[in-house]
Amino acid sequence: MSLVLDPAAQDLLFREARTANTFTDEPVTDEQVQAIYDLVKYGPTAFNQSPLRITLVRSPEARERLVGHMAEGNRPKTATAPLVAILSADNEFHEELPQLLPHFPQAKDAFFSERPVREGAAGLNAALQAAYFIVGVRAAGLAAGPMTGFDHDGVRKEFLDDDHTPLMVVNIGRPGPDAWFPRSPRLAYDQVVTTV
Repeated sequence: MSLVLDPAAQDLLFREARTANTFTDEPVTDEQVQAIYDLVKYGPTAFNQSPLRITLVRSPEARERLVGHMAEGNRPKTATAPLVAILSADNEFHEELPQLLPHFPQAKDAFFSERPVREGAAGLNAALQAAYFIVGVRAAGLAAGPMTGFDHDGVRKEFLDDDHTPLMVVNIGRPGPDAWFPRSPRLAYDQVVTTV
């Protein structure tokens, strides 16, 4: 059985898509980010908890503060990308559950009254949403450069609060010169899939 998704779309989203390391100076607009979010918000999460929060870093002052928290090798990429997004998990996501899960509003207290439980659920589901976000950036015809090499506590203190856990920083824009490293190998189907 073949995939229903058009081969060109498969290439755009997966086969030809790469982590960009350089970008042109073409801006990424608020309208593009809105379109990306309006697509990826439909990706599933447990209990529809939707804990991902996106902080867009646009001003030169904020960019400079963020670059100071990046790992040395990631600083030039973050300094020059047209747009940078900090993706974080909202550990108080349960406050939105009565709206997001109207058929089971008591889930807020029945399952998520304890902070450690919320943190685990938020981290897992926000990471899932971060993957949707990266694919959404690609669907917009842009390149994403997701990175976890940064001072997580520093980014939290600088841009977030104690209720948000930073997951990754994503550089976003049109790929620039020599944007790609060689593609690394992938595991074969039979190395991943087991039938029992």
